[in-house]
Formats: sequence, C-alpha cells, structure tokens
Amino acid sequence: MDELTKVLQDNLNEEFLLAVLSNPKDKAGAIKVKVRAVKEKGQLLFQIEMFRNNQVFHENLNAESTVGRLTEYMENFRQMQLETGTALYSVLVSKKGKITIKKKQNVSPRSVDAFSHNRQKHYVLKEGEPVPFLIDLGVMTKEGKIVHSKFDKFRQMNRFLEFIEDISPQLPKNREVTVLDFGCGKSYLTFAMYYYLHELKKYDVRIIGLDLKEEVIRRCGELAFRYGYEKLAFLKGNIADYTGAQKVDMVVTLHACDTATDLALEKAVGWDAKVILSVPCCQHELNAQMQGAEQCKDNRLLALEPVMKYGLLKERMAALITDGLRAQYLERAGYHVQVLEFIDMEHTPKNIMIRAVKTENAERRRRAEESIKACEEFLHISPAIGRLLGR
Repeated sequence: MDELTKVLQDNLNEEFLLAVLSNPKDKAGAIKVKVRAVKEKGQLLFQIEMFRNNQVFHENLNAESTVGRLTEYMENFRQMQLETGTALYSVLVSKKGKITIKKKQNVSPRSVDAFSHNRQKHYVLKEGEPVPFLIDLGVMTKEGKIVHSKFDKFRQMNRFLEFIEDISPQLPKNREVTVLDFGCGKSYLTFAMYYYLHELKKYDVRIIGLDLKEEVIRRCGELAFRYGYEKLAFLKGNIADYTGAQKVDMVVTLHACDTATDLALEKAVGWDAKVILSVPCCQHELNAQMQGAEQCKDNRLLALEPVMKYGLLKERMAALITDGLRAQYLERAGYHVQVLEFIDMEHTPKNIMIRAVKTENAERRRRAEESIKACEEFLHISPAIGRLLGR
C-alpha cells in the first residue's frame, strides 16, 4: 500500500476533485466510497461518503486522516478512480493483492468548485433556493439545501433540464404546448420539466404524466394540485392503449422497459411530435433474436464471434444495436437524432438518451433506410421499432 499512500498524500490538496472506490471484495461492508474536498471555517477537509446496506454515512477529515481512512477502505476494494485538476489516477487491486496505479493527464477536469459543500455550479434548479416540489419529494430541505443522499437525483434533474433548455427554442410560444411523459413513475423529472417550462420560461404548457401505478399517480396528482399546477395532470394507463391526445409537441419516455420504449416512439412519430427525449432501459428483444456465429448457416457473423460467444458481451451489444436502430428509424421518419450521455456512468449504466428533433431531410432519410436494411439483414434481426413503424 506504500505506493497508494504516496499518491494520496501527494494529491489530497487544493487540486483534488473527486475519488470513487468501487468493486468491493466483501459486499457485507461498504459497497462504494466517494470523496470530495470541502472547506469549513477556512480549513481544507475531505468529505468521505460511504454507502452500506442502503444507507449513506458521512465524515469530514483532514488530509492525513483521509489518507489513513482510504488506505483502510482499499483493503476491501479492487478499484479506485481519483481525479485532480491536472491528473486522473486509476488504482486496481488484483485478487492476490497486487496494486497497479496508472496516471494520465486530465484534459477536461470536472467543472466543480472543490470547496463547496454542495458542489456549486451552474444548475438550472439552484441550490439554496427552496423549490416546493423538491422539498416534498425529499430532494431539498426547507432551507433549500440538497439532501446528501439525493444529490445524484438533484444532479440528474438538472442534467435533464439542460436537454430541455437545448430544445426549448423548438417549442411554439404562441400557443399551448402539449408534453406527454410516458412511464413517469414518481415524476421527479416531470415536476422539474413543468417547473422549468411554466414557472421559469413562461411557456403555456400542458404536461400529462402516464404510469401504471395507481398509488404513484394519486400522490403526484395531489402534489400538482397543492402547487397550483393546473396544467400538470397524472393518469393511470399504459403506452400502447393511450388515446387521450391527437396532437403532441414533445414526448418524453425515461427508462421505459424493453419494447415499451418502441411503443412510445411509435406514438411520438404518429403524433408528428416536434421533440422526442427517450432514455431506453432493459433492451432484451434483440438479444433473444441474435444468433451465435456458430449457428449462422452462411457464417457471415463469424467476425463477431468474440462478442457473440459470451452472454454478457452479446447482451450489451444487442442493447447498443437496439438503440442505434431506434435512432435510425427516427432519422428515417424525418428527425435529426443525437445519442447523448444522460448522466455519468458513475451513477447508472442506463445512461443513453436518444434526442430527436423533427427536421425533414430527404438525404438523411434515404441513408437511414439503407443502414437499417443492411444492419437487419446482416444480423438476421427484426426489431420492434421496425415492425411498429413499418418497413
């Protein structure tokens, strides 16, 4: 541990930004540890956030004590990522306890204030400014402080609102804008979207949240009524059967499981929605369709055998192909599509967002049609989005 101790001693200073310890050997103890710099009464400290048994524990220590605590924690972890303003360190511990440390230049350091308890940066929803729905949802205290265990959720909402901010010029300001949120769940992001568009940007917006869980819908409806959000409604129902709107300007579908995402995209295209924001989840369909190279009669998939042979890799590949084809089908339907990172991999592996804006382009549609045909024929697949939108 001497080399690791030296790295910590050299970097726990004002240049330090973040450290994350992961991949525990024994999951009965701490399963993750995060560290960031804070200042209290002018003193540089390091806040250690330890996750164990669905609980989060915090302690603020000076540099020397933090070195000791992290060295102790690394007895049970196989990996540490450490970031400073100038360098990125990757620490790996083998099964036999051998430590490997790699260092590279940090060409794009995080845009954070290392000495702020709440990591002050430009957020659409401001820290320190109480927002009623954030308080009721347990994200913020009555004083406007972010609850430590909910900071990732707060960050996710702001990241989502950055996407809304980007596409807001595409929404009309001379009439009511209709937004549908399929599978809204507890509706953190639905409330955030309404607050941003209606309260901050003054759009005449009507948002409908749809979910199958009756208790969730009832609770969200009560909160919307309490805040006086007259054009925010929550309804029980599923995506396939929804017929409550004939014209929709924006469709949002976040973590709709498997082909439920495809049903939402079909609805959006049918409504000729101007904007689509989709974060897919649990893409199982193509994984079941894709054949291993050894089962393929013409052996064209032999080049993919290093991936297709292993279940985990094949599953991930199938998920990426699913999202790629969804994006191409939307291109073919007349949308300009971007596939973006929703939030950092540190927080969730379900971090791909498909953002589509209606902008007719004949050449783009033609190329999308060609790429869809080539991909599906090569892999012998028939995705739900293709069946729903028609070939």
